[in-house]
Amino acid sequence: MTKALVKVPAERIENAILFIRGEKVILDSDLARLYGVTTKRLNEQVKRNRERFPEDFMFKLTSGEKAEVVANCDHLKKLKFSPVLPFAFTEHGAIMAANVLSSKGAVQASVQVVRAFIRLRQMLASNAELARKLSEIERKYDAQFKVVFDAIRQLMTPPQPQRNRLGSQRRRRNESTAVSSKQ
Repeated sequence: MTKALVKVPAERIENAILFIRGEKVILDSDLARLYGVTTKRLNEQVKRNRERFPEDFMFKLTSGEKAEVVANCDHLKKLKFSPVLPFAFTEHGAIMAANVLSSKGAVQASVQVVRAFIRLRQMLASNAELARKLSEIERKYDAQFKVVFDAIRQLMTPPQPQRNRLGSQRRRRNESTAVSSKQ
């Protein structure tokens, strides 16, 4: 079995997917590694076929985005020293990149990349559903246990400090003694 035909672990692909500008993307260096080519080769093919990569398929990171990605992703530390701003490929851009590379390894890896994007989409949808259900339960819970919540809030409120009556009695006695001694 050749190196290009080795199956890429799903976890490796999922770790390469980042969330930038509201999109799930893979940077050119990670995509090239997954497809078994150099980043230079991938970007050459993209430049030769630029009409196949509209903005919703691929975009170039800003220097601020690059700095944030380098700071947050250990596997991208080498980008810190690169003067070139990396490209970010969306799911559709990753498929198109495999097509312009036209190697069996890239095509097979692109299938795995698409599956990873689908898994992430399903996980996000599942989390959104879970959050919706939790909100519904909280609304029901709040209505049913309002008395309990009110009691807890009262217990959480610190008690008002009570005046020391003994001290106030002494003060009154001292004041009356001072007045009688003046007379």
